[in-house]
Amino acid sequence: MARPRIKDVAQLAGVSEKTVSNVINDYVHVSDRTRRVVRQAIDDLGYRVNLAGRHLRRGRTGILALVVPELDLPYFAELANLIIAEADRNGLTVLVHQTRADREHELSALNGFGSDFADGVILSPLALVDDDLRNRRGALPTVLLGETLGAGQADHVAIDNESAAREATEHLLALGRRRILVIGGREAAGPGTAELRTRGYLSALAAANIPYDPSMLLPVRKFATPDGAAAIHTALESGARPDGLLALNDQMAIGAIRVLHERGLRVPDDVAVVGFDDVEAGRFSVPTLTTVAPDKAAIAGAAVGMLVQRIAESNAPASPTTAPPPPPHERVVPHHLMVRESTAR
Repeated sequence: MARPRIKDVAQLAGVSEKTVSNVINDYVHVSDRTRRVVRQAIDDLGYRVNLAGRHLRRGRTGILALVVPELDLPYFAELANLIIAEADRNGLTVLVHQTRADREHELSALNGFGSDFADGVILSPLALVDDDLRNRRGALPTVLLGETLGAGQADHVAIDNESAAREATEHLLALGRRRILVIGGREAAGPGTAELRTRGYLSALAAANIPYDPSMLLPVRKFATPDGAAAIHTALESGARPDGLLALNDQMAIGAIRVLHERGLRVPDDVAVVGFDDVEAGRFSVPTLTTVAPDKAAIAGAAVGMLVQRIAESNAPASPTTAPPPPPHERVVPHHLMVRESTAR
């Protein structure tokens, strides 16, 4: 059966094709009766608006690319779900691409994948450097997530990772914990998420006049559940006796809690545990997980909103009086510490 066309709707409703188009586009100067008749014809025929054709007539594809390192990490899966919903509210489609933190894949996304299939990209980079942003080709409208890469070169949405980690560490200190391990910690001057969160941890220790022990940072290959489990297992085997644990994401925290249980250590009585990201699994773990909860809905809303605005600016016709686009925006979204059973008896 052939797909209904706009002229079929017009014929059934007894109106012109222009009138049908006006109803579809919510043109105000259409009577309520005509609008009802046209919408009924649309429903009866099962007519669907050709969004691709509409976008192409406007010089767009109607497609956004969402590029993340790992889709099997729940944080990115939950964030992708929210971004897709936000894009749908704007009449846009999202294609999701996974980079596995590979620099070549991230560069390809930054440069539009070598084609014009997407109007813009929301990118969470792990392997790119500032020069990659400065030297990118084509200047595809881009919003960066997570990292503070390329300050002032592209719109950026994130939480204040340093402040969030400081608050999480202060929470553990307020419970009387003094030997606090950091799974995923990385003491370096870089702008990465691990570095920023480690700096927050260190600043909380300094404010409490607690000496810093470099052996309390437990580096990992990947922010995944097995890596968290392996890190705490190695630390305990090496003689570490923590009374607090800050894992730089919830997956590693859940892995660590399992190992602590196997070693006969009680959470939170013996070791209080805090994670990051507030993913669903942490709300159902035993015990439930205290975590830094970023406002993921706000991240999604800000990222899509900023990208839609940049796409509109890039498609605006140029003229001698056209103002230059505004400089890149830095959007810091809220976070809060969600206290649950892993730190509260």
